[in-house]
Amino acid sequence: MKNIPEVKLGIVAVSRDCFPIGLSVRRREAIAACCSEKKINIYEAKTTVENETDMLAAVEEVNKAGCNALVVFLGNFGPETPETLITKYFHGPCMFVAAAEGDGDLIDGRGDAYCGMLNCSYNLGMRHLKGYIPEYPVGTASDIADMIAEFVPIARAVIGVKNLKIITFGPRPQDFFACNAPIKGLYELGVEIEENSELDLLVSYKAHAGDKRIQDVCAEMAEEMGEGRYYSDLNIRMAQFELTLLDWAEAHKGSRQYVVFANKCWPSFPSQFGFVPCYVNSRLASRGIPVACEVDIYGALSEYIGACVTADAVTLLDINNSVPKSLFDDTIAGKYDYKLTDTFMGFHCGNTPSCKMNPNRAVKYQLIQHRTLEPEGSDPDFTRGTLEGDIAASKITFYRLQCDSEGVLRSYIAEGEVLPVDTGSFGGIGVFAIPEMGRFYRHVLIQKRYPHHGAVAFAHCGKTLFEVFKFLGVEDIAYNQPKTLPYPTENPFA
Repeated sequence: MKNIPEVKLGIVAVSRDCFPIGLSVRRREAIAACCSEKKINIYEAKTTVENETDMLAAVEEVNKAGCNALVVFLGNFGPETPETLITKYFHGPCMFVAAAEGDGDLIDGRGDAYCGMLNCSYNLGMRHLKGYIPEYPVGTASDIADMIAEFVPIARAVIGVKNLKIITFGPRPQDFFACNAPIKGLYELGVEIEENSELDLLVSYKAHAGDKRIQDVCAEMAEEMGEGRYYSDLNIRMAQFELTLLDWAEAHKGSRQYVVFANKCWPSFPSQFGFVPCYVNSRLASRGIPVACEVDIYGALSEYIGACVTADAVTLLDINNSVPKSLFDDTIAGKYDYKLTDTFMGFHCGNTPSCKMNPNRAVKYQLIQHRTLEPEGSDPDFTRGTLEGDIAASKITFYRLQCDSEGVLRSYIAEGEVLPVDTGSFGGIGVFAIPEMGRFYRHVLIQKRYPHHGAVAFAHCGKTLFEVFKFLGVEDIAYNQPKTLPYPTENPFA
């Protein structure tokens, strides 16, 4: 996963000059010791901040130590101006936490950080500075070490987004305008975008013909899939394409450290390139380089955030079709605690990484495109290249960050699972179950006009995603609300 950041944490203690500085130092040292016990790597800055000069010195110290995320620790009440200015002068995300009492007497050993956190938040707001504050930011050294552990994936996602470039090839396919969205939201998040023509990609692809690295990539593909589960004659074309994308990413990342793609994959792609790109897309996604289908820019961004949060492979799926009642009755009812409307099938042509699919997955052909692009009754040729099979049973989080037609960023998050149920269908597909999905489908996905694509992380990471979206400034974060909590648009009489 080289395409996601490595978080290098630092901790800086702050102290208001009318409180004992030793209290903040002692409490900082206790946190560092707890982090060490819990295998959390963190650089302990020795500069304790009482004034603005100290603040500059502390920032210089953590920068020299290579830190890219910071814990600002209020060991006592804390100095409001210098502690908040740390976020202005430090280049990465900062978390603010405060010491709970109980490690000394309440005369000389009382720090009032519980009070100081209020003024810290107030001053961050006055200065229009952004700091991450946990749900309950006051705790013992052990409590704060746990908060720091939870901050790591949040920081990783924020650092990734702020250093990301999304590269696209081609316009959105006709009649798939649901994937279209204003790029204004990308700039608000700090994401760069480079939009290219499919012709640019084709020219680069042709230039990679005969690349000496192709045979090595073909061997990797054969080893990954296993004999009988790929088209040997197709591997050369797909390996050539994989190298094309990787080389383009390296040559075009510019000032950015990380790259994802959002590419047009039909209808002209198969006949001109000689395959469909799904399997290649799956391989890149497994390395932390999502390639979103159908030029879904915000789908690519969503996938990347999930990759940063989980440090694992993700995918992008259509919220595709309902589960037939007969299939539900035969395989789900009575075995799992879900209603029929809690279930649906998540599908895409074949972009889900093989590591997230059942062992019988194989490279096949795109049935829908074969019907429309190749002669009736013919053997599949250039419509080959999907990675098909049932998605393996797993905990999942279905989510999306989207810029709506008015240019407003909004998001949704829903935790659930992929059930160990044979789909009996084609493509990369799975039976998904999310509590109260039917209501969520109507009052979030439809009501708020989300497109059909959703990103999938293969873990329950809703808590972290919620904090990431909140830190990025997304105000509308929807989720699958329980029946006891009606949606604003839900009919109370129904």
